Amino acid sequence: MKCQHLSRNTFLWLAAFLGPVVACGASGSDSSGGAGTTASGSGGTPSTGGASGGRASAGGTNGSGGSLTSGGSVASSGAATSPGGTGGAGGAVSSGGSLTKSGGATSAPTGGITGRGGGGGATGSTGGVSGGAGSGGGGGRTEASGGEDTRSGGTSAGGTAAGGTSGGSGASGATGASGGASGTGGSSGSGGGTNVLGPCDIYEAGDTPCVGAHSTVRALYGAYDGKLYQVRRADNTTRDIGVLTRGGVADAAEQEAFCAGTQCTLSIIYDQSPQHNDLTRTTGGWIGDFAKEADAAGIQITLNGHTVYGVHIPLLEGLNGTGYRNNEATGTAEGDEPESMYMVVNGRAFSDECCFDYGNAERNSLNNGRATMEAIYFGNCTAWGSGEGSGPWVMADLEEGLFSGQGPRVNTANTSLDFDYVTATLKGQPHQWAIKAGDSQSGGLTKMYEGPYPNGYDPMKKEGAIVLGTGGDNSYKGVGDFFEGAMTTGYASDATEDAVQANVVAAGYGR
Repeated sequence: MKCQHLSRNTFLWLAAFLGPVVACGASGSDSSGGAGTTASGSGGTPSTGGASGGRASAGGTNGSGGSLTSGGSVASSGAATSPGGTGGAGGAVSSGGSLTKSGGATSAPTGGITGRGGGGGATGSTGGVSGGAGSGGGGGRTEASGGEDTRSGGTSAGGTAAGGTSGGSGASGATGASGGASGTGGSSGSGGGTNVLGPCDIYEAGDTPCVGAHSTVRALYGAYDGKLYQVRRADNTTRDIGVLTRGGVADAAEQEAFCAGTQCTLSIIYDQSPQHNDLTRTTGGWIGDFAKEADAAGIQITLNGHTVYGVHIPLLEGLNGTGYRNNEATGTAEGDEPESMYMVVNGRAFSDECCFDYGNAERNSLNNGRATMEAIYFGNCTAWGSGEGSGPWVMADLEEGLFSGQGPRVNTANTSLDFDYVTATLKGQPHQWAIKAGDSQSGGLTKMYEGPYPNGYDPMKKEGAIVLGTGGDNSYKGVGDFFEGAMTTGYASDATEDAVQANVVAAGYGR
């Protein structure tokens, strides 16, 4: 074909026609001019420093400047992010799964929720700084794709990193429309933010808020900075023990200083929930007025590198026993109302006697008949039923019976637990109840039973007191060490309980 020179008017007409075509190509979805065709960001043909918009085929979305949510870098001459994307160690829960008020907690049993000391975080080491191309740009905004967290229900897409919520994913920052710089690269994730989630934040997000939250080792809400427990010296003076930091572990050094040279007992276990259902020395029932306060230094452990003290329930001679109770508790389930609960205990301290319990009990400290209590039991008592092997097991104390499953017999699905620390859960609603257990140091929960109540226990007749360390009628031969636990309204979802277990694991028991 013969070449011809174009006139000026023809040239201008072609330029006007082809201009929009080039622009559309620059803002396409997965082709050149977008974020690149691979996670490494080596593909694509950026228009002077990264095109606006476009979807990275393996590295996240770059809409309107966009954010790159899981690694990869964008175009080679501008606004590149460091490889790493969201999440360090601990990272986002279930790849940024949501923690919503209505949809339950995140489903992943590991990672994320309240890690230990902020080992993870939202972004890679450079947090999405610009590759040096241009400074303003028409785009240039960061997407907070993993860091937003609200206390009561909002989303927490990305959950908390190890040591706190991710500080806004910002893994890639955002590319400018014309070589613009990333909008400050989001926030670096070294240590996470300060809005740490606790188990009761997770329960609340799952529409099952805590009505009792008891622990002598750590806060069970991310925003809690109040009292955990009170100790009493031999001279009867007392001292409240709080947390080292908001949402953090107990200030055991305060206890040690106050109790130096004398013996202290545990006089109050404060309820961190808005109900203020504090626990004090139990009275009545089988134990009468002979109950003892626990030795404040009876069980010492390490939690995320900090020395802390649990609630030690030993087997004492004669009529003596140790236990705590609140017969005037408010907000707790009564009758056949649904409820959920969990506790973390020493997996090596238990007995074959009744009953080391935590949960819902009778308000007069007496045996008021079947179905008048619903509490978690830990031990290897076989008087009514048992699990597989020789125990210990997690069972339900429903009054006049400890149940490993549907009835007073062996439930082989309820396996013996060989862990240093045990997480136990129990929940009940009309015509159905469930128990789970797991290792508080790793992994998820195992469902030991979910199904109908035993014969004679449906409907339930729960009374709403809170008991710790004894049975509902204050039977006091159980043995154990309690570190934390909570009671809620409502029947918690499996996803919520899984997220609570992930939070317990991340807390760092024994480490």
